[in-house]
Amino acid sequence: MPSHFHAIVWIDHLQARIFHLGLSGTDEIVLHPHMPTRHIHHKANSIASGHVHESEEFLNQVMTAVSDAGEILILGPSGTKVELAKYIRERNPELGSRIVAVEAADHPSDPEIVAYAKRHFKIGIVRSATRG
Repeated sequence: MPSHFHAIVWIDHLQARIFHLGLSGTDEIVLHPHMPTRHIHHKANSIASGHVHESEEFLNQVMTAVSDAGEILILGPSGTKVELAKYIRERNPELGSRIVAVEAADHPSDPEIVAYAKRHFKIGIVRSATRG
């Protein structure tokens, strides 16, 4: 069973911001294509950037970071989001089947990404029971 059921990836050619939503809250992982190590943040931080094209290694790091998710939402402003979805579906079809949507999103803040994901996955929405 996945340790985090929902993963949200916001990706462009400079970075991937991966959010895991679980019972214990939200964790963020930030990956850069030119840096081999991960930076894990538990609160929103500003990230420095440089112009680097996505690489297979970068896409593989993102795929590994979401490998424990039950459902994956991929967001981004450019074609990199589509490349990531294609990469995951080709390299790991079982994981690729967990991609529920690939959607355009310009450059939202971290709280905006998390709020969008909660609405998308209907997390925290109180459902009223009907009596018959």
